[in-house]
Amino acid sequence: MSRAFPAKMPLEKPTDRPLSAAMQRMYDVWNPHEDRGNEFFSNFLYTPLTGLEQRPGISRRDPSKVLRIDGKYYVYYTCRRTDSPPAGPEKATDTIPSRDWDLADVWCATSEDGFHWEEQGPATQRPPKGEFGWRSNCTPDILVWKRRYYLFFQAYSEIIEGGDTCPVTVAESDTPEGPFRSLGRPVVEPGAPDDWDCACIHDPFPLVYKGQIWLFYKGSPGQKRGGENIIRAQGVAIADDPKGPFTKSPLNPVTNSGHETCLWPYREGIAVLLSLDGPEKNTVQYAPDGLNFAVKSLVRIPPIAPGPFVPDAFADSGDGRGITWGLCHINPDGGSPNHESILARFDCSLSRDVEPHWMFKRGNLRYDVRTYFQRVNALPEGLRKSIRDKSLDRDTIPGS
Repeated sequence: MSRAFPAKMPLEKPTDRPLSAAMQRMYDVWNPHEDRGNEFFSNFLYTPLTGLEQRPGISRRDPSKVLRIDGKYYVYYTCRRTDSPPAGPEKATDTIPSRDWDLADVWCATSEDGFHWEEQGPATQRPPKGEFGWRSNCTPDILVWKRRYYLFFQAYSEIIEGGDTCPVTVAESDTPEGPFRSLGRPVVEPGAPDDWDCACIHDPFPLVYKGQIWLFYKGSPGQKRGGENIIRAQGVAIADDPKGPFTKSPLNPVTNSGHETCLWPYREGIAVLLSLDGPEKNTVQYAPDGLNFAVKSLVRIPPIAPGPFVPDAFADSGDGRGITWGLCHINPDGGSPNHESILARFDCSLSRDVEPHWMFKRGNLRYDVRTYFQRVNALPEGLRKSIRDKSLDRDTIPGS
């Protein structure tokens, strides 16, 4: 007769008893210490920023990676300043935006401590109507390459509609403050009509890896979303120069999930945080070769559109150290009169250099009634009525 599984979790996989599939996975996929022993697991804790508070008509979203240059922090982000809120593509004009990221520019803010920020103004400005990228410049990320600074961002040359079609371009500067001079043409364009990234190249995220520029991005089939089409996935394009040419990896898409890009060098490879979309949403994954990612942890309430502070993003050391904080955006509540997104700070424990506080490794988080009954989680009255009126519940069937 085989012995019962012991109450104290063995640190090594037992071989003297049969194991269920779940306990096999505990040793083969996870670890006996569960979340506490998983270097890829973290809770995310949030702090409002000062200096960038919500203001009517000003929306700030999609922060870049955070840089620290000579002791000062820099971040670049989408900034929309319009008198009218987003009205949808049918009602959009040259002054009324279609979406929250329409009629936007890339702005820069600086900080001494990462909590209080001072807005410095536009890092790039849109060209006159009719020129490349005239409609909106948004969703930036930053690269430091050979002592110069390169902003990659989405460039729209038409009203943003449902397909959200656009390429990615780049602007360069000698200093982190700018001004950044735009290249004025795409550096990574959408794929062929039937490709997974045929509609858009979004959320550019450059890292320096294996001696080259690896530009990760989110792709989408745009108007073809739904049915059998990919909703969201991420790929990578690789170049020897920030201005290209970029070559898309033949393995694209390299993730099957994730609405925004958030990556960092880790050990010899690259780690990624995926949120919102796809079968592997809300996970941290790792690829020792930067391409073939595997799920390493499941996370809750991950930051939306995170821009992490990654000191070694461009070091190409082959010994990535991880992250402890960054900025993200919080979308306006659909039941609120405010139409503006805001930036916030997130802290986490995904670093090899910092001993984690227990709050970052706490596994069984519980929430109060404000979480369960808030607008996005509460059962709407109309649906509640439909369920009540069309109940298919049957009486409990007694056992034989």
